[in-house]
Amino acid sequence: MITAHLRNWMGCYKFYKCLRQKLLLMKIHKEGRRILFFTLLILVVLNLLLYNFNADNNTFNRIFSAVSVVLFLLILQFFRSPYRNILLHEDLLIAPADGKVVVIEEIEEPEYFKDKRKQISIFMSPINVHVTRNPISGIVKYFKYHPGNYFVAWHPKSSTQNERTTVVVESTAGPEVLFRQIAGAMARRIVWYVSEGDEVSQGEEFGFIKFGSRVDVFVPLDTEVKVQLGQKTKGGQTVIAQLKTATPTLFG
Repeated sequence: MITAHLRNWMGCYKFYKCLRQKLLLMKIHKEGRRILFFTLLILVVLNLLLYNFNADNNTFNRIFSAVSVVLFLLILQFFRSPYRNILLHEDLLIAPADGKVVVIEEIEEPEYFKDKRKQISIFMSPINVHVTRNPISGIVKYFKYHPGNYFVAWHPKSSTQNERTTVVVESTAGPEVLFRQIAGAMARRIVWYVSEGDEVSQGEEFGFIKFGSRVDVFVPLDTEVKVQLGQKTKGGQTVIAQLKTATPTLFG
């Protein structure tokens, strides 16, 4: 009996230590702080009003309080920004976002390259971290913001008709890489932190998509793709491709 209680206690203690460690490595992204503050303020005011003017209906008040807590936690987890050990290498492309690989294909890129490229697309669900990171180090040669529609992220027209930003970086390895933030049905604002001429580092934040949704990466045709359709990615850590250079890495 004592042994069983001791095991349960040890299990709870390990869980607590693991949770504490994760929380210490987590921060709230700056794009979410204002939203979270006003959301919390509104929910607190609504709950206080209910408990003061609807005091006889305790069941409803408790349900509303529980829903308020769940709603706040959902928004809180959306704006989390966990600490990441960033993988750095000049010819390796790392995932620009957390999510799932939904497209790997050769396609005509009409905006900048105007020729065929390999496209790798990562879809971010509402429960993913929505920080977007530079997949490669280099110099920003092109940047453009496009206002647009809000088709669902997997719609074929989302890449060319949704609200989006296009960034082209001349990598330190040589080849140019294009990556594109795309808003989706839920996303209503794209935030970016880069402009033409900036020097960017692999793994650094280049933007944030509020409540959405997809990042497309376009690379030369001779690039070796390192991920598969349906594979889950972690921004700043998962290697998605390797550029063809004169001195390949050990990943080659």
